[in-house]
Amino acid sequence: MYTDGVVANSPGDTGSFAELAMPHFASLYNLAFWLTQDRATAEDLVQETYVKALKGFPSYHQGTNFRAWMYRILRNTFLTTQAGLKAAVSLDSDDVRVVEPATDQTPEVFFLTRVEQETIRRTLEKLPMHFREIILLCDLEEMNYKEVGLALSIPIGTVMSRLFRARKAMRLLLAAASQGAKA
Repeated sequence: MYTDGVVANSPGDTGSFAELAMPHFASLYNLAFWLTQDRATAEDLVQETYVKALKGFPSYHQGTNFRAWMYRILRNTFLTTQAGLKAAVSLDSDDVRVVEPATDQTPEVFFLTRVEQETIRRTLEKLPMHFREIILLCDLEEMNYKEVGLALSIPIGTVMSRLFRARKAMRLLLAAASQGAKA
């Protein structure tokens, strides 16, 4: 297996596979979890992504964006697995993450923050996959349009228009949820 050697001339894109890939592990896992909504499936997805990336590392093109390359592998792996086809939500109690309040937060602030986060999570789940992934990459992972375009294999203009439509759909769903909460 090919695991080291110089792979690119641009800063940040040189080094061994481990040096390039490991800094992205947490953000890839976060995206995988958002996509699958299941801890074990997300772990499997990230593991499969790293296996495929390691096998394909010799074909990684010098000077290209390694982060976007990894995200594209994760996305394609997700879309071709049962998890991507079903996009099922696990109701397993082990997947519930307990968030401890910050020491300077009042119980009211903590509760309201948690309710907002849960509302956003449920709203994201209602979006079609192509809208959900664009919001996750742009807003959660803070990727720029070029990186998103590379990760999703779409032109920058499509990134911008899809993000606009996704945010609009998100606003409409959040407004509907807000109206439902008031009624």
